[in-house]
Amino acid sequence: MSDPMRPRASLRTAVVWEVLQDALDRRVKAAGRESLDVLDTGGGSGNFAVPLARLGHRVTVVDPSPNALFALERRAAEASVADRVSGVQGDAHGLFDVVERGGYDAVLCHGVLEYVDDPAEGVRNAVAALRPEGVLSLLAAGLGGAVLARALAGHFTEARQALGDPDGRWGEGDPVPRRFTAEQLTALVEGAGLAVGAVHGVRVFADLVPGVLVDTEPGALDALLKLEAAAAELPAFHAVATQLHVLGETRGATGV
Repeated sequence: MSDPMRPRASLRTAVVWEVLQDALDRRVKAAGRESLDVLDTGGGSGNFAVPLARLGHRVTVVDPSPNALFALERRAAEASVADRVSGVQGDAHGLFDVVERGGYDAVLCHGVLEYVDDPAEGVRNAVAALRPEGVLSLLAAGLGGAVLARALAGHFTEARQALGDPDGRWGEGDPVPRRFTAEQLTALVEGAGLAVGAVHGVRVFADLVPGVLVDTEPGALDALLKLEAAAAELPAFHAVATQLHVLGETRGATGV
């Protein structure tokens, strides 16, 4: 599944799209259906929802922002998939006030755990929305990537602060409320009753490479995309990734 917003956006989403594509394809084959029901919690304006709908899946987006949901509606209409995308206002804490339990083949929880009061509850709710043989796509900010970025920018005290802070924050001005290690995210997924199907580092290099190099050097973007893909599965690089992606699968679905 390629990102239609290429080129620069592909650096931020390519690894996640590839993993998600494979997981959904396996579930389509296993279920014997042409499309799936997907829940995108915190899905905003539809960066994932609209491309998924283009593939024929039915996607429900839950987001607390009315403005984001309005943008989602407009974006879905422009892509001619308005009949397969629906947006409802809500959040991870009150998820079942707006959607049904056990009603979805796949749940996306991207950029949500950083902002909820109780990440474990957020993951449990996402898992409770799954049908048997379901899959969870979890994407969250990585601790190591933030530490490395602050250090490379010369903010060594802030890097040290983030390294020792329980929430991985580098100071009062940090816009991200919480960051995670790969071990913390996999523990949340397993604690909610899922098996961990895969862990990938996202934006291992993309946020460190000067944009002018990627934009002007011939072949640089494709080469960087290939480098990101090659490093994504290697545990050594999870520790320095800007984001971490965990694929959680219901026990019976693992290896489908």
